[in-house]
Amino acid sequence: MKLLHIDSSILGANSVSRELTAAVAGAVRERHAQVETSYRDLASQPLSHLSGEIIGANFIPEADWSATQRSEAANSAAALEEFLNADVLIIGAPMYNFSIPSQLKSWIDRVSVAGRTFKYTDKGAVGLVTGKKAVIVSSRGGVHSSEQGKLMDFQEDYLKSVLGFLGITEVEIIRAEGVNMGEDNRAAAMAAAKAAIAKLAI
Repeated sequence: MKLLHIDSSILGANSVSRELTAAVAGAVRERHAQVETSYRDLASQPLSHLSGEIIGANFIPEADWSATQRSEAANSAAALEEFLNADVLIIGAPMYNFSIPSQLKSWIDRVSVAGRTFKYTDKGAVGLVTGKKAVIVSSRGGVHSSEQGKLMDFQEDYLKSVLGFLGITEVEIIRAEGVNMGEDNRAAAMAAAKAAIAKLAI
């Protein structure tokens, strides 16, 4: 089994999502005799946000690429190959201002590649990345699983939609919310998330 473990929190050792992605990865390794893990820390080693120069490399001969275009093409290729080679994805996704960290969005932009991970047909888009499982580790300072809270949630549904667009439909969410609403709430949220990790079907 090949596991791709992604963290995107900027909080380092204080991160809820990092603690929980590590727990998920540990659980997978305990259940399977042979696990090959690739790890990508999008906060400490971020991928550049897409720019006109980066995208422009798709429309000119490689011989004419700038130094930036060459280095960014290599970064994109590495991220894409990690993604394509993985059997299981663990994605640490804290909620920042009702959505995901921009660092995680940059990774999504690098692996959402027409002709490699999706294609358009006369019947619409088709995801090309099938047979994978994904675990989204969702952390939230407030509570967004309530009816009112869901109105401001552009995190979990977005990630599920993107993964589904690429062909990954086996997606489980490990959620810890209300972690900034007092120590008792944080402890309860972490306990519930770790209990859910113990029940993961991976």
